[in-house]
Amino acid sequence: MKRHLVIATAAAAALLAGGTVTAVAVSGNGAPATAPAAGHARQDTEDLREAGAARVTAPQAAAAALKAVPGKVSGLDLDQDRPGLVWDADVLGKDGKWHEVTLDARTARVLNQHVDREDDDDHAQERTALKNARTDAATAARKAGHGTVTSVELDDDHRTKAVWEVETVTKDGTEHKLLVDPDTGALSTAPAHDDDND
Repeated sequence: MKRHLVIATAAAAALLAGGTVTAVAVSGNGAPATAPAAGHARQDTEDLREAGAARVTAPQAAAAALKAVPGKVSGLDLDQDRPGLVWDADVLGKDGKWHEVTLDARTARVLNQHVDREDDDDHAQERTALKNARTDAATAARKAGHGTVTSVELDDDHRTKAVWEVETVTKDGTEHKLLVDPDTGALSTAPAHDDDND
């Protein structure tokens, strides 16, 4: 009896001290389960919780950001922040300046708004791509339509041409990364090498 108590106590102590637990997933027939294709889907419980708590959709957040700062939205991100669950929106204003707008994800109320003071050379390609895009962030979010959108970004970092990168999470917690062409609105799945959360 003492031996079982000592083993249980040692196991609990190891877990509390940051020990590692290894689990093996098995499918219904007892064979090892296969992981989703990289770049296409992965489990994300944090995004699932955030998506479930948000009452404001990505297209609604884009509209609220544009009401606060007329221009074009270049990015939206659903995030748990100090004031609670928020949509962070990046907007290229009609004034030619980059604005950051923080919106309550339950009411779309503007919580914070300021001009981004970064060097504008960092945004030159993004500015050009955004001005030439025929598809906006809200449309890209609607096109994805695969679960709840948690992020939309005009991404020009690793490609010859900018694309709308849309992240969604389905009810089972699976996150998907989709690409929307800013010119045609065509939807595609992100390649495996894009699964690095950039």
